[in-house]
Amino acid sequence: MRTDFVLFGPAHLLILASIPVAGLLLAVLQRLNPRWENSLRLGLGTILLVNELAWYAYRLGWERVPLAASAPLQLCDLALWLTIVTLFTLKYRIYEVAYFAALAGSSMAALTPDLHSPAWSYPTFYFFLAHGGTIAGVLYLTWSKRLWPQPGCLWRVLVEVNLFMAFAGAFNAVFGTNYMYLRAKPEGASLLNYMGPWPVYIAAGEVVALAIFTLLWLPFKFSVPRRSRRTPAAPAPTLPSQS
Repeated sequence: MRTDFVLFGPAHLLILASIPVAGLLLAVLQRLNPRWENSLRLGLGTILLVNELAWYAYRLGWERVPLAASAPLQLCDLALWLTIVTLFTLKYRIYEVAYFAALAGSSMAALTPDLHSPAWSYPTFYFFLAHGGTIAGVLYLTWSKRLWPQPGCLWRVLVEVNLFMAFAGAFNAVFGTNYMYLRAKPEGASLLNYMGPWPVYIAAGEVVALAIFTLLWLPFKFSVPRRSRRTPAAPAPTLPSQS
């Protein structure tokens, strides 16, 4: 099914503009009143989790899509689930992958959505809530300075994303799927359309990913605070002097 969603039309531009605004608003609210952090963080994580579970129920129950075709093996799926886990747990090593995967992968998906349903439909609503919420969640965690990219994270994440891609490629080979577009380009508009035929665009995508990841790291290269802003540890008790 071809979608009637207009790429970079008024609705699309409004959605794109609302994503960073949502992340900034959450960060500002938390900075104004740190006591709201749990409500903001866990509330957004719950919204993303419920939205994703409802989507799986829709795909498997209503659309009768085979289980192999509904596996969370796109880069955006990785970003989404890691963002949810980060919002609930504040685990830095999970956050760092979510940061790069969301701002590189989910942002690209939001810019050039691979839609197959009418603009005013549940699948389209789900798509932008999932991708936009993922991006907004990572921006919120970063702009509130709750978590922050640390030295060395760029290369760690590149390795981890490539391991995930290798797993997706093996899954594709077994089940005939096309996760991470490793077997064919998406049908709609995509940056991959400018990277040559298969498999050239896969190698070109690696170079582009390195360039985008580097750009995402540069703002923090010379301004990385110590880890994240966690609650300071209690001072060590003072031992009584012995006379």
